[in-house]
Amino acid sequence: MELIEGLVLIAGLTALTVLTRGFFFLSRRPLPMPPWLLKGLRFAPLAAMAAVVAPQIVMEDGKWLTSALDPRIWGALAAVGWFFWRRGLLGTILAGTGAYVLVQLLRASLG
Repeated sequence: MELIEGLVLIAGLTALTVLTRGFFFLSRRPLPMPPWLLKGLRFAPLAAMAAVVAPQIVMEDGKWLTSALDPRIWGALAAVGWFFWRRGLLGTILAGTGAYVLVQLLRASLG
């Protein structure tokens, strides 16, 4: 009985996902959207990324970071600095990761 319930659950969730994700593709004609909505949707991925990443940088276990030697802060600052200086994605990743590793090694050597 559990197998049948599991298969029904998977099929139902699949149908629901296809319906909600494919809503705009299933209509025969384009759905009109006001210009303000189209303009706002351009910023949705950036807002979602900031909402996910920012708390990981400035908080730990639900509390604000108190140490200035936290490698996440320095990695984020280096990545942002590189991006505004050079506008390159690979350099941004390398600068952020490099700063993170250097501060982590510095903290380890200080004890």
